[in-house]
Amino acid sequence: MPSKRSSVQSTKPTEKRGRKRVISTVKENGTVIEETAKRIKVFHRSHRTEKGLVLTLGEGDVGQLGLGEDVFERKRPGKVDLPPNVIQIVAGGMHTVCLTEEGEVYTFGCNDDGSLGRDTSEEGSEASPAKVTDLPYKIVQVSAGDSHTAALTEDGKVYAWGNFRDASGSIGLTVEGPQQRPIEINLDSAVVKIVSGSDHLVCLGEDGIIYTLGNAEQGQLGRVAECFASRGGRKGLDFILSPGVVHCKRIRGQGKVVFSDIWAGTYVTFAQIKQSGEIYGWGLNNYYQLGVDDMQNRFVPEKLESFSFSKDWKTIQGGQHHTVAIDGSGKVYTMGRSTYGRLGLGENNHEEKMVPTLVQTLSGKGCVDVAAGGSVSFAVTGKGEIFSWGMGTSKQLGAGDEEEDLWEPTQMQGKQLEDRSALMVSAGGQHTVVLVKNNS
Repeated sequence: MPSKRSSVQSTKPTEKRGRKRVISTVKENGTVIEETAKRIKVFHRSHRTEKGLVLTLGEGDVGQLGLGEDVFERKRPGKVDLPPNVIQIVAGGMHTVCLTEEGEVYTFGCNDDGSLGRDTSEEGSEASPAKVTDLPYKIVQVSAGDSHTAALTEDGKVYAWGNFRDASGSIGLTVEGPQQRPIEINLDSAVVKIVSGSDHLVCLGEDGIIYTLGNAEQGQLGRVAECFASRGGRKGLDFILSPGVVHCKRIRGQGKVVFSDIWAGTYVTFAQIKQSGEIYGWGLNNYYQLGVDDMQNRFVPEKLESFSFSKDWKTIQGGQHHTVAIDGSGKVYTMGRSTYGRLGLGENNHEEKMVPTLVQTLSGKGCVDVAAGGSVSFAVTGKGEIFSWGMGTSKQLGAGDEEEDLWEPTQMQGKQLEDRSALMVSAGGQHTVVLVKNNS
């Protein structure tokens, strides 16, 4: 007599393949049927959800301010014509990227290498925000470098467009060259966070593995030996332009290293170990911006002992020759090159700092976020205030005289900041982008 039991004998989840969870259903006759469940949705603490308005200031000669083709500079923040539901803003070298609550991406600025990911053949169209339409899924995070942009989808896929460069010029986004439209970066696991340096892209997988691609000359990829750093050496461009895994030595007593967070500067990368909270770094160290006192570049991950006094680092951001970091208590630290006041330690303090050094004037401000540009630094407080310091030549700071260098953090001013609170700030080559919300 036939059994009344279901023809499905057992159902058990198996490995995650790509970005969909695969269920293997085994029937009585031994046949295995693979069924794809609903797409997974990735999450990381760096994903932003609070929506606001976009303001820009600084120099905008190629449209990076998004205020129209006739606006070439702003001494104080100006409001960009965008929906009031932007949740993340990123300033590239000469372009700007904005992400909305619905997962749509808007770009404006220089499009010479395809960094906007959209058509700008109509004269002046690059100077006003417009949507990147060739993205198939909802986007939850964006990043930008000098000439490239990347986007992370809600199910962990990474798309990128634009171009990477090195000291000799263009190297392409892929071996085929610059990409004018978004292309998928093929990775072995779903990604939960992306960050960009000037010309490199870093991706954190849901399994704690880090992937990097782009320029490797200063060691910023963390997986390319110095002998292959210039355009991949005898291995060729594909070696550096195809995403590769950053390997780290096993930690005694902790086993395989798993990373929980990543950050990037112009030519550096930082990462946090999940098990211990320790900070690792690699890349350019010519002004101690890695927090190591020998001024030697690092081409593989190295534990940064100078960060060991805290296990609760929230954000580490790098400019060209300096680094700004914030810990869980809201204290801001800087290190690296001191010229133009980018460390924020006062006009009488002209020495480079080899270790994270407390910015005393921000103590007690309760800072929640920091940002760094080439020679400028920013901090956002829990009250929504923005403090800026560093080189004033490009009018990026929005405080003091229009081109005055600021050696200590000074609160940003402007009519568009009245009765508004800052949510985040991002610094590009010569411009600054601010996300604010109305206090009312």
